[in-house]
Amino acid sequence: MKYFFLCFLIACPAFSQTTVPAEPAKAEPTTAEIYRSVVRVEVATQVPNYSAPWNAGRFSGGIGTGFLIGPNRFLTNAHVVSNGQRFLITIYGSPEKHQAKVEFIAHDCDLAILSVEDFAPFEKLPVFTIGQAVPALESQVRVIGYPIGGERLSVTRGVVSRIDFQPYSHSRADSHLIVQIDAAINPGNSGGPVLQDNKVVGVAFQGLTQADNTGYIIPTPVVNRFLKDVEDGKYDEYTDLGITEFPLINPAMRAALQLQNNGLGVLITNVTATSACDGIVKPGDVLMSIDDHPIDANGSILIDGEKVNMHEIVERKFAGDPVKLRVLRNRESLDLNVTLKSLPQGRMYAIKYEEKPRYIVFAGLLLQPLDTNLFATQSFRDVTVRRMYSDYVSKGIFQEYKDIVILTDFLTDELNSSMPRYEGRVVKTINGFKVTSLAIAQELLYPEKPPEHFVIELMGVDRPLVLPAAQIKAANDRVQKNYNIPRLSNLQAR
Repeated sequence: MKYFFLCFLIACPAFSQTTVPAEPAKAEPTTAEIYRSVVRVEVATQVPNYSAPWNAGRFSGGIGTGFLIGPNRFLTNAHVVSNGQRFLITIYGSPEKHQAKVEFIAHDCDLAILSVEDFAPFEKLPVFTIGQAVPALESQVRVIGYPIGGERLSVTRGVVSRIDFQPYSHSRADSHLIVQIDAAINPGNSGGPVLQDNKVVGVAFQGLTQADNTGYIIPTPVVNRFLKDVEDGKYDEYTDLGITEFPLINPAMRAALQLQNNGLGVLITNVTATSACDGIVKPGDVLMSIDDHPIDANGSILIDGEKVNMHEIVERKFAGDPVKLRVLRNRESLDLNVTLKSLPQGRMYAIKYEEKPRYIVFAGLLLQPLDTNLFATQSFRDVTVRRMYSDYVSKGIFQEYKDIVILTDFLTDELNSSMPRYEGRVVKTINGFKVTSLAIAQELLYPEKPPEHFVIELMGVDRPLVLPAAQIKAANDRVQKNYNIPRLSNLQAR
C-alpha cells in the first residue's frame, strides 16, 4: 500500500509547487431548485373547422408542462402547443407569466421546444441533463408536472413496466419507442420531465384511459434524435424504409416459403413507390437482418438487451444515412444497401396542425382535398373514397393524385337546389379534364374564358352535375353573403 501511495505522490501534479489550487466543485442543485426549472405552460389555441373551412375555427386553451434543457430552450410536447396562438410560461412559485413562442415542433414524435421573450428571470435556474439510456424494466422513475391544470407541481413515482414500439396518439400515424410506467399521466402532466437520479429519462406524454395508473413516456432515444435533428435550425421529420412486412410465425407458411424453422425472418408484402426501398427490395423477399441485427419471425430485433421492433434501427437514423438489409430472394441470400429518405406522402394519415383548411366554394358546391383531418370530420361512406384514402400510399395513388378532391357539401342556393345530393364523392373530371389536385380544380372552375356549362363528373356516379356558367357569379355572391364566407377559396395550408 505504501508503494502505490508513493507512486501516486510522484505522478500527481497536485503536489507540484506550480500547481494552481483547484476550484471547489459546483454543488448539485437541490430538489427545490430543480423544481423551479419545471415550468407551467399555458396555451390559447384555435382549432380549424373542416366542416366550414372558411371560418376562423374554435378558440380554446389548455395547460401543460415544460422544462429547461438549455439557454432559452424549454422542452415540452407538441400536443401541448399545437394550434397555439399565445403561449405563457410560469416559473414554479412565481405569479409572473412570461410570453413564449414555439421554436421547433415535431408532430410525428410529439415534441416541441419553446423560448421566452426575456430569458433573464430563468438564467440562474439549473438545466436538466438528458440521459442516453432507456430506463430499465422494474426501475423507478419520478414524473413532475402540473396535472389537471393545477397551479402547483405534482410529483408521482412509478415503475417501468414495459418497453415497446407503439403508436403516438398525437399524429395518429406514427409509431416510435415508448416506455410504460405504472403511474397515471393526466392532462397537464404532458411535457413534464421523467427523472432517474435527477437526470431526464423521458418526457411524459399520454395515458391509457382503459386502465388505472398507466402512463407512457417518450424515452431518450426519441428525445435525443429530435434535439439532434433541430441542430441545423429546422426539423426534417423521420425517414421511412417504405416497406410492409408480415410475420412468419406460422410453420406451414415457413414451409411453403422453404424457410428453416428457426424463428427468423419476415415476409415483405409491399414496397411503396418512390420510397427508400423502391427498386431494391421486392415483394416476396424475406427480410432476415437489418444493420446486422437478426430479425425474428415477429419483426423484432435485440438492441441494448431489449427486444424492440426492427424499425427502431431506422428510427435512430436520418435522411441520407445507409441501412444494410439481408434478404432471402428465391432462396438466395442477398445483402442490399438502402439510403434512407422521408416519405412525405405518408403524412396523408397524420393529423395536421397549424394549417388552414384548403377548399373551393363554387356556386354552393364545397370541394376539399382528402386528408385525415377531413376524414375524421366527415362520415365518408362511399367505397371509392375510403379505398383511395387507405391505398393512397401503399398503392402509389399519390403518383397520379397530388390531392383527392372531394365534393363535401352543398351550400343551398337556387342554382343547385334541384341537383342530386352527391356529397362525399370524389371529383373525377371538370369539363372532361381529370382533377388531380385542388389547384387544378380551381383552374378548371375559374378559367379566363368560361365555357357555356360546367360539367362536373364524380367517381361512382353516372349523372354529372351541370351548371350554367352565366349564372355562377350571381350564385357565388348569394352563397358568399348567406353563409358569411370571406373568401371563396383557400389553396394554401399556411
